[in-house]
Amino acid sequence: MNIPEGKKIYFSSDNHLGAPTAEASLPREKKFVAWLNAIEHDAAAIFLLGDLFDFWFEYKTVVPKGFVRTLGKLAELSDKGIPIYFFVGNHDLWMDDYFKKELNIPVYHKPQEFTFNETTFFIGHGDGLGPKDKGYKRMKKVFTNPFFKWCFRWLHPDIGMRIAQYLSVKNKLISGDDDAKFLGEDNEWLVQYSKRKLETKHYDYFIFGHRHLPLEIDLNEKSRYVNLGDWIQYYTYGEFDGKTLSLKKYE
Repeated sequence: MNIPEGKKIYFSSDNHLGAPTAEASLPREKKFVAWLNAIEHDAAAIFLLGDLFDFWFEYKTVVPKGFVRTLGKLAELSDKGIPIYFFVGNHDLWMDDYFKKELNIPVYHKPQEFTFNETTFFIGHGDGLGPKDKGYKRMKKVFTNPFFKWCFRWLHPDIGMRIAQYLSVKNKLISGDDDAKFLGEDNEWLVQYSKRKLETKHYDYFIFGHRHLPLEIDLNEKSRYVNLGDWIQYYTYGEFDGKTLSLKKYE
């Protein structure tokens, strides 16, 4: 993708809309939509790196109610021709084809490679990568199993959503609350994962969410790891102007 002069690519992650309740997350949702309004004039593309919702499940004919401000704004931006890319996180891993069909937003379940103006990116949510996160990796295998998803779909949405929302907040493997602190560069498993990827191929930037911490770490002289933070405490996002990626805070 070539970025036109004066345009930028934006990256955001971990809104967790609906947590701990829909009412409590409403001010954060309004702030996120205000950010989308602010970047609309110069956005060449927008990347949403997962956990936009604190829980999401697509039944055959039903999706969770609420979040109309966010969904409406994303639809508006997409209809205006601004490409939007969505990466599934550990809270919305049951996302299927609703975004693609309704909003024309492609959904990725694994990290992807992109090149913008000859600058290479490796982009993903970040969950289940690297040498650690073993408990979550086991849990993810269960949750993404087609039989488990089929069983959950047979629950009435009112029951299924209530159970899922409770687990999403209370289960530390899902919520990631225990991870929301800097572990030191040598113990940051996404940093270690990125360094291992560099052993076989060069990337200028590795961009992830999931950690809920805004981080910028040089992996070597030419590669950098960036974690986008979140829209709960930090309200941070990534901005690429065609040459340099910057981590910024929306006030």
